[in-house]
Amino acid sequence: MLGPKFWRGLVAVLWLGAASAQALQITDDRGVTINFAQPPQRIVSLLPSLAETVCELGHCGRLVGVDRYTNYPASLQKLPQVGGGLDPNIEAIVALKPDVVLMAKSSRAHERLEALGLKVVALEPKTYADVQRVTLTLGQLLAVPDAQRVWRAMDAGVAAAAQSLPSQVRGTRVYFEVNQGPYAASEASFIGETLTRLGVKNIVPGTLGPFPKLNPEFIVRANPDLIMVGQDSADGMAQRPGWPSIRAVRERRVCVFPTDQADVLVRPGPRMAEAARLMAQCLTDKAAPAPPAGARP
Repeated sequence: MLGPKFWRGLVAVLWLGAASAQALQITDDRGVTINFAQPPQRIVSLLPSLAETVCELGHCGRLVGVDRYTNYPASLQKLPQVGGGLDPNIEAIVALKPDVVLMAKSSRAHERLEALGLKVVALEPKTYADVQRVTLTLGQLLAVPDAQRVWRAMDAGVAAAAQSLPSQVRGTRVYFEVNQGPYAASEASFIGETLTRLGVKNIVPGTLGPFPKLNPEFIVRANPDLIMVGQDSADGMAQRPGWPSIRAVRERRVCVFPTDQADVLVRPGPRMAEAARLMAQCLTDKAAPAPPAGARP
């Protein structure tokens, strides 16, 4: 007959096995490995796209604090705001007692947070491959077994937007301005990849980096057929030196997106399919067939 010690030992082994099954090891975009005894239940996010992805994975309820720019889903607007991604309020974050802080790799705030004993996972998607990887990493962190489903839905939505476009807009030469500066989305960015999938030509080469700051004269010389820009950057655009001569400006082929739509367009996350639909609608409404070779003014 097996004695009490055996059964106590078996229970202990089974408990340890269950506990270890919940243990997580995450490697973030810094190459840093972070260990968790179990999936985090209290999360602070300092990047809107990361918060949106947490929600899309079904765990909005675990977010206890967000940065000042996070505004989607609407329920997140009720959460405490803890500053910006580059200038977070460290005291406010600590007060929320998070199990993990999600933030961009480019922010140096991780040093202060880690020095205070907080776990930090730094993730910064800039391309489609990055978005897929970040989605799956957050799925692992949250113990979501079908995170790949979320990525496939995004990808399929972009493909559907591309298929919706009339053939005559393909080849349109597009300039996409992300922010004043001007900062542009190049071919190497997730925005540029969406434009490529829509069958149009980005005037900003990927060799300049994903989101380069341009000399405004570069855009004048490139002479795009169509411009996409958020409302905040559009004000005063026509007054920039040389810009009235740009074909897109001259022919009023400029799509100005209100702030809520601009947020969708510049966030690499679950709403990329919606962003592709917005771009496709812009192209359908504003693009004109490119002139024959040699006929461009």
